[in-house]
Amino acid sequence: MRLRNTRAAKQKIEEMPGLIIEEPELLRGKWEAYFGNSNPLHVELGMGKGRFITTMATLYPKINFIGIDRISAVMVKAMKLDYHGLPNLRFLNIDGSVLEQYFAPEEIDRLYLNFSDPWPKKRHAKRRLTSPFFLNIYNKLLSPRGEIHFKTDNVDFFEYSLLQFVEAGYSLRRITYDLHHSGFTGNVRTEYESKFAAQGYPICRCEALPAVRKTHVPEDAPSD
Repeated sequence: MRLRNTRAAKQKIEEMPGLIIEEPELLRGKWEAYFGNSNPLHVELGMGKGRFITTMATLYPKINFIGIDRISAVMVKAMKLDYHGLPNLRFLNIDGSVLEQYFAPEEIDRLYLNFSDPWPKKRHAKRRLTSPFFLNIYNKLLSPRGEIHFKTDNVDFFEYSLLQFVEAGYSLRRITYDLHHSGFTGNVRTEYESKFAAQGYPICRCEALPAVRKTHVPEDAPSD
């Protein structure tokens, strides 16, 4: 059953305060103050049911995580996973096209794009989260050490994205068309990833660093 922005879902969110930030636009440029530390800020855009971002926040307590999704029902499912009350994890119920209203330039250290909708029809290309429109936004918001981690099961979408990254001035590394047989360590699976892998679909993955200045990666940074 497709998850939707139902009235019941929105009401459920109101009953579970704390995890989803109200009026997040007031925190633009102030996320360090909000979390009370200067730890790196990692954001997952299109977090689905939240298993990935919740697992990452549990594994890396010295990194601040924000999970974003525009669908209210998805947020409810993700909130149920946060049974630890993780202090380094918060959610935003917003659309990715308005990220600049909620984050200041160079405020994000890592952006995760996990199994985004490929929008296969050409007339919907602008909606893809790796379209030139979105890549321009990410380039502004990523810090000097910023990077994008991108995963998908859709080869056509992956190749489209590789081309868009390059044309937008991003540098690519750790490109693989079969993540689970690549020897890559530290991968944390999403719900979709586990489902597709069980069906025999190879998982594509790459990392993208905007422009020439994006070269530094902390030694203790999580691999995924």
